[in-house]
Amino acid sequence: METNGGRPTPEQARSALAEAEQIQASAAALSATPWPNWFFATLTLYIAAFPIAYGGVMADEEWLLPGPAWVGITLAITALYLALFAVAAKTWREKTGVALRLDVLPKRAVVPLAVGLPSVLVGSAFVFRLTGSPVWLFAASLIGAAASVGFHLAFVRLHRASA
Repeated sequence: METNGGRPTPEQARSALAEAEQIQASAAALSATPWPNWFFATLTLYIAAFPIAYGGVMADEEWLLPGPAWVGITLAITALYLALFAVAAKTWREKTGVALRLDVLPKRAVVPLAVGLPSVLVGSAFVFRLTGSPVWLFAASLIGAAASVGFHLAFVRLHRASA
């Protein structure tokens, strides 16, 4: 192809832009790939267990286990979750060369989940403390697990649509 004194022709520039857009789209699709299944299961179990453990921490009086045991359980499952998250992110980065990202997902789905899910998980413990009824903890556990499964399925569908 001929150039104008070192400058690309309009066709070369358009071709380069199209190629750059294709690379960006490919990188976005790759980074939107779902979590590994083992991490999805870990995340769902953590979300399901958290309201119950935190409810035990927040209980006015001893509920099923002593308060310090609930604190230990909450800290242990959170530390385990964070460690497995680090392993999943590192494994994914080594496998694909792309970091796990949530910013490629539609904000209309991510923002309500990022605000709503912690409110439900933590709020249920406060309602449990006020009412003494563990139904709130189990309901939050089920809602959290359902949100995790739903979000994962949406994540998978988004990846398939962009791949």
